[in-house]
Amino acid sequence: MKHHGTLLLREMSDEGVLRLTLNDVARRNALSEAMLAELGTAFAEAGADPAVRVIVLAANGPAFCAGHDLKEMTAGRDTPDRGRAYFAQVMAQCSGVMQGIVACPKPVIAEVSGIATAAGCQLVASCDLAIAAESAKFSTPGVHIGLFCSTPMVALSRNLSAKHAMEMLLTGDMVPAARAAEIGLVNAAVAADDVQARTMEMARKIASKSSMTLATGKRAFYTQRDMPLADAYEYASQVMVDNMLTHDAAEGIGAFIEKRPALWQDH
Repeated sequence: MKHHGTLLLREMSDEGVLRLTLNDVARRNALSEAMLAELGTAFAEAGADPAVRVIVLAANGPAFCAGHDLKEMTAGRDTPDRGRAYFAQVMAQCSGVMQGIVACPKPVIAEVSGIATAAGCQLVASCDLAIAAESAKFSTPGVHIGLFCSTPMVALSRNLSAKHAMEMLLTGDMVPAARAAEIGLVNAAVAADDVQARTMEMARKIASKSSMTLATGKRAFYTQRDMPLADAYEYASQVMVDNMLTHDAAEGIGAFIEKRPALWQDH
């Protein structure tokens, strides 16, 4: 299925990989209010659609995503409160989309062929996995314009070590894809001609697993990460017990022991 002429294109593969492609090339795929609304809807719908097994987030044009639409944001200042209520609403909308990606039961892979800056870098960090073209670059450049990238910081600080995250946030420097892979912002930096093939290869590999198992694991990963160690083990142990009692765990373990392919029923 394809939708043309929209900010966000949707295309589904036979294997259940949904490609969402940012398509506001003229505005460098900025996270305008309209784009955020489209993304929020798309992730909510995909999360609820059993036909969708994996989501790939890609972009058309030279920029993956330039972050917030600063012209739109500046226009919002023209109110008696100097834009406070409007800015709060946009930040809440954007934070909701980022949390929606993390909460989505389907694995989300960013396919980054261009530049990802500010909230665009946050978008990449919010995805579960990311494959970047070697030509891609990343930055949180708010310090250059007097606006610290505080919301992108939330995603960065949960993916990078503290020192690497602070280096990006305090300097605003552009980080090339190879360095982004070294510091854990992306999984791999590959030749530009290979980025889609590598991303789809990973997506298809993940799509072949039980979607129930993937959803269980993704939810557990993000839930336990911020818990103290003992609490995390207690929680994860309960998740394992519940998982063991599912059809697909019994099927998968049986198939492994019997040396045969597993037949997933996704429950």
